[in-house]
Amino acid sequence: MSNVEAGPEVVAHEPSDARSGPELLQPRLVPLGGPRAQPVRRTLPQRTRSLIGAWCFADHYGPTDDVGLMSIPGHPHTGLQTVSWLFAGTIEHRDTVGSHMVVRAGEMNLMTAGRGIAHSEYAVAGDEVLHGVQLWVALPDRDRFCEPRFEHHVPEPWTLDDARVTVFLGSLMGSVSPVATSTPLLGAQLDVPAGAALVLDVDPAFEHGILVDSGDVRVAGAAATDAELLYLPPGSSTLTVETGDRPVRALLLGGTPLDERIVMWWNFIGRTHEEVERFRAEWQEQAQAGGTGPYGTFPDPWTSVLPAPALPNARLRSRG
Repeated sequence: MSNVEAGPEVVAHEPSDARSGPELLQPRLVPLGGPRAQPVRRTLPQRTRSLIGAWCFADHYGPTDDVGLMSIPGHPHTGLQTVSWLFAGTIEHRDTVGSHMVVRAGEMNLMTAGRGIAHSEYAVAGDEVLHGVQLWVALPDRDRFCEPRFEHHVPEPWTLDDARVTVFLGSLMGSVSPVATSTPLLGAQLDVPAGAALVLDVDPAFEHGILVDSGDVRVAGAAATDAELLYLPPGSSTLTVETGDRPVRALLLGGTPLDERIVMWWNFIGRTHEEVERFRAEWQEQAQAGGTGPYGTFPDPWTSVLPAPALPNARLRSRG
């Protein structure tokens, strides 16, 4: 998914600030696109927390019966991976390395942008509802100019007590995703019945975030509800997810702290203002010329692509 805000926020990232206790991150509503914008609830990045491990972006959308709102023409990415995960509905993906895939609920699309890729995303007509999340992972400096690629994975859910766990990235409780990551990561969906306490063995070196889709949870004495993200610092080898009067569906995200400063603007992740400026200029040139360029070869079905917004007057910079 593109960050198609007309005036994307300038986000300067520092290494994660590991704190002693949980933090509750409230979502902010962001309209993506024009007059018929796709509204999303964004919990990462925020001024108080930019990263959870290498997870750097989290948009939660739907459920909506206006599936036509998910109509995003070709757009670029650099220096990151996109993770598409649906709870309901279907999205058609095309990219400039030749991938064409339809992703459904319970399946994962992972696209590695590396040095540069472009893709489009359209909801499939005929679906009654669209509901899911779009996540980004910042690539570490050593891998951020790798060759772009695309992977599709259908994880197998398993049960723990009365809960269902679906691991799509990393490993949890002996369940391992075959999809390789550049830094240690965890991504899993948790479906937990009401009035339960799900105990999970986790890596104590990981930061964790629990993004609640629906229901009420309490972890380490902190509570979160619909569309909120609960951050948990490293140090614990177990997480106990307690639910309230409603069943809970949530994503458990985790990873070792990235410990790198990054600059994220629009759909680009770089390290300096000059890098992002170059990424934008290269995209604008290819968008106008079409065909093949730094962002790969535009697929034949594409009739238009998204132009990049204007850079802000201020320099893009990372703090620290």
